[in-house]
Amino acid sequence: MKPQQLGVLVTVIVCASLAPRVPIAAEPVAVMIASGLEGASGSVVGPDGALYVTEGAAGRIARIDPETGARTTLARGLPPSIVGIGGAIDVAFIDDTAYALVTLVGSDVGGGDTVGIYRVDGPNTSTVVADIGTFAVQNPPATAFDVPTGLQFALEAYQGGFLVSDGHHNRVLGAALDGEVSVVIAFDNTVPTGLARWGNVVYVAKAGPVPHAPEDGKIVSFTPGFPFVKPVASGAPLLVDVEFGAARTLYALSQGVFPAGAPPATPALPNTGSLVKANDDGTFTIVFPGLNQPTSLELIGQRAYVVTLTGEVWRIDLREHGRH
Repeated sequence: MKPQQLGVLVTVIVCASLAPRVPIAAEPVAVMIASGLEGASGSVVGPDGALYVTEGAAGRIARIDPETGARTTLARGLPPSIVGIGGAIDVAFIDDTAYALVTLVGSDVGGGDTVGIYRVDGPNTSTVVADIGTFAVQNPPATAFDVPTGLQFALEAYQGGFLVSDGHHNRVLGAALDGEVSVVIAFDNTVPTGLARWGNVVYVAKAGPVPHAPEDGKIVSFTPGFPFVKPVASGAPLLVDVEFGAARTLYALSQGVFPAGAPPATPALPNTGSLVKANDDGTFTIVFPGLNQPTSLELIGQRAYVVTLTGEVWRIDLREHGRH
């Protein structure tokens, strides 16, 4: 079945799952450009214009040509996931140097590696530059938690260092290249996930607490150093990423419908995810429905690139979307 046909078939399912106020726009065209990634999760557009995707199950970072889908390996030997989620979960660049965010590999989950940010020094070597796990243990959050080292999710370069979301500890951390870690902002039980920025303003996707109801799927913004959080948009379930596209259009990635009665960190039901666009009135419009457990989003020109838990990368051509 072609991706376009799949999107049409699941539209009714997705509409029933999302809040009624989320309309569906004219459907763009999508094509799978890569598959077979092991534990795919986070992504970034590198300085060379290529996509870089973490493979947490394999302890790797893949480089993917956004036009052809050709795949090579940037780095291997990072701590792999040991509990089905985690390991290398996101990647970011400062200048030409790649950094990997590694989570759920510490002794509190039966591992023996450092939870934190690793600098990629070569194809087979890396160096820990920020020990986030130790900081988390020594500085626990105000909200309830089960894993002392947390579950870090997104890595965003910011002012010569990084911002890191922790969906388990409900906060955004700052990490400098000299290893200093600090709490930038703390939330209630709202499960912050994806990060984006425009200038000094940081945008945070929130999945909301279990069971990740559509009204709890939100984007908020804040400026580090100021205690004000601004609502941007809400109404799509289990948001996992947020990114800016052309003309400063803000997109988000909804993983979809959370399985009833499932424990935290369970993926959404298959084929219920969607790419959504934030509207000026604080609502979302569905740009492309029927995504299968998406985890990460990148925008290059008029194209969106979606990474899925099933190890695929999909390219969605937004030029077919009449609003762009």
